[in-house]
Amino acid sequence: MTDPEILRIESILEKYLPAEEGFQKKLIEAMNYSFLAGGKRLRPRLMEEMYRLLGGEEACVEPFMAALEMIHTYSLVHDDLPAMDNDLLRRGKPTTWSVYGEDFGILAGDGLLTFAFETAAGSFDLTAFPDRAGRALSVLANKAGIYGMAGGQAVDVELTGRPVSARQLDFIYRLKTGALIEAALMIGAILAGADDELCRKAQQLGLAVGLAFQVRDDILDVTSTEEELGKPIGSDEKNQKTTYVTLYGIEAAQKKVHVLTQEAQQLLTELAGGRHAEVLEGMIRSLEFRKY
Repeated sequence: MTDPEILRIESILEKYLPAEEGFQKKLIEAMNYSFLAGGKRLRPRLMEEMYRLLGGEEACVEPFMAALEMIHTYSLVHDDLPAMDNDLLRRGKPTTWSVYGEDFGILAGDGLLTFAFETAAGSFDLTAFPDRAGRALSVLANKAGIYGMAGGQAVDVELTGRPVSARQLDFIYRLKTGALIEAALMIGAILAGADDELCRKAQQLGLAVGLAFQVRDDILDVTSTEEELGKPIGSDEKNQKTTYVTLYGIEAAQKKVHVLTQEAQQLLTELAGGRHAEVLEGMIRSLEFRKY
């Protein structure tokens, strides 16, 4: 049974998908196939909850929620390509390139990334504070690019099959996974009118959650099943990638997840400043022992 909250988020995100028409219809179909393949929708949920927690009431957060999920989806589509992880299964379904071909897998990722910024720009028409939308757009670009997710991916690819130090692995995880989660919480705070100190705490919270999420992913890659995870297990070993598990072992990796989760909960308490943050607290807590 699908979580009603995820279904609600899905209904928001789907409003921003392009219509499957025109001579480029196959490209749009491939984009939408990727986007609608399911998932936890963690990033848009975190963004919306942070926005509401800090008093945001406008609809301007919605285009950014969709845009961030488009960027996340594009990263997965390209991750699955033969030149990257060469995977055939994602979220329990055939990967985009295996359905539409490698060429359209590349183009679908390109299309999602570009359309994400077209979508986010729609926020300017939904807010009385265009300066906030401008700042949020800058964060979105930074965290998706060479100083964020794409930069982390590049280092990950470059070091695949080679010895990786703890410092290098930490750098990869902070950018590859942490950056988009940082973006979710920072954009929610910015759009709500948070000051620089609160935005800084939102970034720190995103980093802690992002690292915990990725380390837990490392654990699931060796302890879960393909049915539970919705994607191939053992892919890190297959692709000769260093992970927290290969460096420290499963027990130490799970302890790291626990420490990061506690750190995230403390940061959220400071950031909330007495506001009710039960939903965000529950989301952070549930990530520590997630099964998929």
